[in-house]
Amino acid sequence: MYNAKIKGLGFYVPENVVTNDDLSKVMDTSDEWIQERTGIQERRHVVEGGDTTTSMGVKAAKVAIERAGLDKDDIDFIIFATLSPDYYFPGPGVLVQRDLGIKTVGALDVRNQCSGFVYALSVADQYIKSGMYKNILVIGSEVHSKGLDMTTRGRGVSVIFGDGAGAAVVSRAEEGSKSGILSSHLHSEGQHAEELSVIAPGMGKRWVTDIIADNDTEDTSYFPYMNGQFVFKNAVVRFSEVIKEGLKANDLQPQDIDMLIPHQANLRIAQFVQNKFGLADDQVYNNIMSYGNTTAASIPIALTEAWEQGKIKEGDLVVLAAFGSGFTWGSVILRW
Repeated sequence: MYNAKIKGLGFYVPENVVTNDDLSKVMDTSDEWIQERTGIQERRHVVEGGDTTTSMGVKAAKVAIERAGLDKDDIDFIIFATLSPDYYFPGPGVLVQRDLGIKTVGALDVRNQCSGFVYALSVADQYIKSGMYKNILVIGSEVHSKGLDMTTRGRGVSVIFGDGAGAAVVSRAEEGSKSGILSSHLHSEGQHAEELSVIAPGMGKRWVTDIIADNDTEDTSYFPYMNGQFVFKNAVVRFSEVIKEGLKANDLQPQDIDMLIPHQANLRIAQFVQNKFGLADDQVYNNIMSYGNTTAASIPIALTEAWEQGKIKEGDLVVLAAFGSGFTWGSVILRW
């Protein structure tokens, strides 16, 4: 059985910076209100006619492939995690294959929202371990800004999310190498699916022709809904559980963690988990202050930034953990 390791990382965010003060001009909110509840100061939004979920994924992927020391033709599988595909179908995996000019390799789309990248990384790990593939491109990319209710009615959700993309090349490690993914742990609890969701478009909704005929401008099912306090309470529990699960599976303790990269859902959640495990500030990387919650892109963006800044070094124990809509959650334990 082969060992899988992250060989290259890259990320991309749009140039357009949207501050809390900018949002206060279009809805009843303030910088103080947003920071107190989320820790977010600004986020990036795409501009009309500019970046898309696929194009940002492609830009992040090019950086990751180059840093891995590979050519695009060395990639033999693509996994794309997103909740905001360019099209209802097909998914963005095949669009990345087309836009990068990669040969006709397989492309898989993962729809696990905030835990999407962790799920995708777990899938890549198993493909590498089985020997089926050698170099897998894993992407998390999101365009939230086009689907948010940018009014006071939607402020509880809309101030949180931003756009961006991150990518990793997961490759077969050299024989005898002790670095790489040690284990992954995935969970779900669908009974709470509607507590964090976008109900439409979906085939369980009204026929599209009926919606058009009714000209229903008050139909909010096309906007994200979040039961904020309920999600927060579940997140802090599940984050802690799945990190403990990963450590126990590898006979490790919290003090063994060199770097924890939590999904950037809310700075208060990350701080709660940090305190629970007794981790110092230099053992946890957060960037939600600058990018907001970029869902499937948040972990690869944060992981890339932490590595670029020298906060992750060879031999370090790195823990990735996420929780989100579904509910779904998971962790990945890896030795850098």
